[in-house]
This record gives sequence, structure tokens and C-alpha cells, in this order.
Amino acid sequence: MTDTSVTWLTQEAYDRLQAELTHLSGEGRTEIAERIAAARDEGDLKENGGYHAAREEQAKNEARIRELTEKLRNVQIGTPPDDGKVEPGMVVTALIAGDEMTFLLGSREIADTTDLDVYSPTSPLGSAIDGRSVGEETSYTAPNGNEIAVKITDAKPFEG
Repeated sequence: MTDTSVTWLTQEAYDRLQAELTHLSGEGRTEIAERIAAARDEGDLKENGGYHAAREEQAKNEARIRELTEKLRNVQIGTPPDDGKVEPGMVVTALIAGDEMTFLLGSREIADTTDLDVYSPTSPLGSAIDGRSVGEETSYTAPNGNEIAVKITDAKPFEG
């Protein structure tokens, strides 16, 4: 299994996340603080829906800032090596329960940049194939309890 604390991102996905972080940390924080101040000036905070909504939005904004900061701290820009080994950032072709599927093993941050299905390395399928090589066979337990056979037939870096 590979180190799942590293997230492979295309340059485009990295730039998009960095821009979001910059906005949320700057203008986003300022706008929310202004709404909180305006709602506070209206008086009684116990029954002030605008104040409570702005505080909730502030909490969500701060959580997203923490999430993006952590993700961008552990990011690898570009593509993993083309060595036939399955890891995040790879387009994988596999026979799954006898049916051929092609998908990207990666994070939701690059899902917006491709028409491929994206599976997380921490999903049951992702965990079963992460770190394996082309030609290897494995299986995983589906959420319904069935054991699903998987044979990896190809693994190439995602070129997004």
C-alpha cells in the first residue's frame, strides 16, 4: 500500500484549490465577519437568525480552510511514475467480477477534471488495488458482503 497522506493533483486542480484557499482566507473571511458584525448590530443575538446563520457559515468556512491547508501541505503535483504500479493518480483498467472497468484512483479534487469514474484509495476497491502491479489479482469485500474478484490489466499515470 502506498502513502495515502500524499495527494496527487494535476497543476489545474492544485491551482483551483489554491485559489479557493486564497479566497476563503481573505475575502471570504472578511465578508462573513462583516455579516456577523451587521447582524450583531441588530440587537438580541438569541433570536437573531442572520447572526446564527453567519456564525454557522463562518464555522464551515474555517473547516474548509483547514481541510485545504492540510491537503495542499501533502500534495504532489504532476503524475506518479509510469511503472505499472497502482497508486493514487493512476488510470487503472481492471477486470472486476469479470467486467472490464477503467477508472482513476485518486481524490475528489481531480474528479471535476475528468469524465472517468474516480475511486478513493481508501474505498474498498482502492484499498484492495493500491500498491499492486499490472497482472496481479486480488479481491475486496463489497458493502453488501460479497467478495469481488479484481485483476489489474493496466495502470497508467493520469494526464488530466
